[in-house]
Amino acid sequence: MIYFSTVYILIQNIFLNLLLSLVLCITSVLAYDFLKKIIKEKYLTMAKALLLGGSGAMGVYLVPELIRLGFDIVVTSRSVRKSDNDKLAYIQGNAHEEEFIKKILADKYDVIVDFMVYPTKEFLDRYELFLKNTKHYIFISSCRVFAESDEPITENTPRLLDVSKDTEYLATDEYALAKARQENILRESPYKNWTIIRPSITYSKNRFQLGTLEADTIIFRTQCNCPVILPQEMLQKQTSMTWAGDVAKMIAHLVLNQNAFEEDYNTVSHEHCSWEDIFLYYQKLIGLKLIPVKLDDYIKIIGGKYQVLLSRMYNRVMDNTKILKATGIPKESLISIYDGLSRELQNPNISKFIKIDYVKNAGMDRITHSKISLEKANVKEKFLYYSSYLGVYMLLKYVKNRLNSHFGLLSYT
Repeated sequence: MIYFSTVYILIQNIFLNLLLSLVLCITSVLAYDFLKKIIKEKYLTMAKALLLGGSGAMGVYLVPELIRLGFDIVVTSRSVRKSDNDKLAYIQGNAHEEEFIKKILADKYDVIVDFMVYPTKEFLDRYELFLKNTKHYIFISSCRVFAESDEPITENTPRLLDVSKDTEYLATDEYALAKARQENILRESPYKNWTIIRPSITYSKNRFQLGTLEADTIIFRTQCNCPVILPQEMLQKQTSMTWAGDVAKMIAHLVLNQNAFEEDYNTVSHEHCSWEDIFLYYQKLIGLKLIPVKLDDYIKIIGGKYQVLLSRMYNRVMDNTKILKATGIPKESLISIYDGLSRELQNPNISKFIKIDYVKNAGMDRITHSKISLEKANVKEKFLYYSSYLGVYMLLKYVKNRLNSHFGLLSYT
């Protein structure tokens, strides 16, 4: 009896082991098939993103955000750039040229993020090409489209295009009008796979603003120990400035999100302060100096009349409720203006990207009784500086244009 019991137990163990082996074998096969499917979906059909003009202030932060999400990325750039990441490729070319764009779009992309600035007619001729060749087209507009408002600006705040009575202005295709018209083109199209993004003033690597002054003025004149200028009337106007890294996170959270289709978002910080406060931040961080001037003098020297009058001279207090709700990004996680500027101004390569405008600097020197360094200026640049400083630049430019129209002479600009 004991012998049969032992044999029975032995046979039972053998059977159970065979059954277990069979189960493990089947499980392994199923697991392998499942794993192969996951690998194929995740790696062999990786989502692809195209960033048009994506090497600028926001693009440099959006690229790593999209890489973290698993995207393969192509960035168009006018200049030659090299990538040290196998998930990122740069294509040199002019994204305004239709043939260049068609060639790129032959390789389908899941998402296109468009940082380009188009004349409205060019965009009208181009937008369908984008919408037909991607799952999600993200159009970068601007908070400059909005009219002046006594209330915090939301996505529903009236735009300049909708409320301006200035016929001379409306006859132009100035930046704020062009962006608003292009928003309308998307809204009136039969396509639904678009999202409109409106950043506010966005600072980043080698991109800093004070009024309408940019890094090339702010950094260079600080290095020369020369003051910048700003309209006295602008100093107490409220502004919203947002770190490009935060804007990039907001955009990345919307990519391929169908709830974001046919929607517009103000990708902005809730923080606001006066332009005088912004100057004081720069003063503390890099020693910037400022001399207030009359508004008319500022426009005459710096230019950009509409940007000054219809943007920087408006109080810009932004409401980011919609974008934070759509992305789930906590308001407290957004970096403050001071901390963000402090971080970016520590960039050791900041001076390498400065392109000096000697005409504007001469105008600022003349009104502030200062003088920038001309050590790195060539003969042509010195001529531009001194002719502008002496107040004869516009006269010489007029004479040059007249001569060119008749004889094709003189090459300075």
